[in-house]
Amino acid sequence: MNFATDTDHPPDICLLLRVHAEQRWLANNLVPILRQLEPAGTIAEQDVGPALAYLEVLWLEARLRAAETDAAYAKLEQDTAGSSLIDEKARRYHAALRRLRASVGRRVARLSPPFEQLPSQEAASS
Repeated sequence: MNFATDTDHPPDICLLLRVHAEQRWLANNLVPILRQLEPAGTIAEQDVGPALAYLEVLWLEARLRAAETDAAYAKLEQDTAGSSLIDEKARRYHAALRRLRASVGRRVARLSPPFEQLPSQEAASS
């Protein structure tokens, strides 16, 4: 699933765009579902199964988005000869996104432990 083409943008801009899109997607699509599921008893018992299935689908999409964003980060690291101000901002924004991913991942894991972790969480937990 390719959410944007990378060929038209320099690596730093591409990373900024991907990080921004992933952060917004997590905040607008995944976090609201977590907020509805986390307090026990807020969802009727018959609706918990479908809600967790929907959360699993969202988590799979989150992992795909994370992989694409991390690929853009790797491309920036590979292609950058020097370090410009935009490069540094892109790296910091990516680091903040990794922290958000880890936080969301812990919340998802509490609801359903068999979900796979995002790549940045796997490195952080080892």
